[in-house]
Amino acid sequence: MNHLRAAFLRPVCRAHSLPSTSCGGAFSGQTFRGLHWAARAGGRVSTHSLRRDVPRPGRTSWRNASTESGPTPSPRPSSSSSTPPHGSRPRFKTREEMYAARNRSLLMYTTAVIIVGVGVTYAAVPLYRMFCAATGFAGTPKVGMGKFEADRLVPVENAKRIKVHFNADTSDALPWQFTPQQKFVSVLPGETSLAFYKAKNKSDKDIIGIATYNVTPDRIAPYFAKVECFCFEEQKLLAGEEVDMPLLFFIDRDVLDDPACRNLDDIVLSYTFFRARRNAQGHLEPDASDEVVQASQGFSGYEIAPKAEDRAKSEKASSS
Repeated sequence: MNHLRAAFLRPVCRAHSLPSTSCGGAFSGQTFRGLHWAARAGGRVSTHSLRRDVPRPGRTSWRNASTESGPTPSPRPSSSSSTPPHGSRPRFKTREEMYAARNRSLLMYTTAVIIVGVGVTYAAVPLYRMFCAATGFAGTPKVGMGKFEADRLVPVENAKRIKVHFNADTSDALPWQFTPQQKFVSVLPGETSLAFYKAKNKSDKDIIGIATYNVTPDRIAPYFAKVECFCFEEQKLLAGEEVDMPLLFFIDRDVLDDPACRNLDDIVLSYTFFRARRNAQGHLEPDASDEVVQASQGFSGYEIAPKAEDRAKSEKASSS
């Protein structure tokens, strides 16, 4: 009989006033004990008594067995509101977004490489010229080095002036009139000076001439520098032509540190013009003997080694 009463009371647990969970999972042990004693006593159980014992949502009276021994873990923040840690790889929602980001990075790097390559291409020519001018590569004259630096071409104001005298000579085979436009100039060490020579072809034929020069005394020669000069270059004058030939020079300021040049007051600059001729290689050279040419350069007292072609001729003659 008691079992029938308990079975009769089971639909009460499925009433609309109770939670949507089953009786076994929603009621506590005290509720079942009340139903049991009410069935044995033959009475009915009121709905109000059942509602009082049913746990309401948000006020659960039991805990998980695994959380009773420790504190309740804090809820993990959602991935949408959280910020990825610094240095971590960005997460993409789809594979297409990942490939798009990679393509953008590849495009940026490729564009940077192309821009750098184009810039290096345009800068290659001036960089090559700067390299050649600094090292003398490929026969390029060095600039901005040694005594020709701009900061060295500054006159030393408290130094003594040096008087430079000018002299002009011509070979007997050259029918030219060659004279300096000024007798002398006074310059300071480090000061640039401009002088002029005048040459006139007195013949009725076009003649090419080449000039040599020397500076006396010899101890000043290492400090005498020419910026612009007409020496060792072919000078062609038409019949009866007269031209002015400029000379830009300076005396290096290091002459003040040389004890041998300390009491030097006068310098003589001499130029000698020769008729030009072509040698076996087709180059123009003075039409005179080597002794005369060397003497015009101030090497008359020195023993000069013979030329390569003269040595070859002598060796060939001795072997035959």
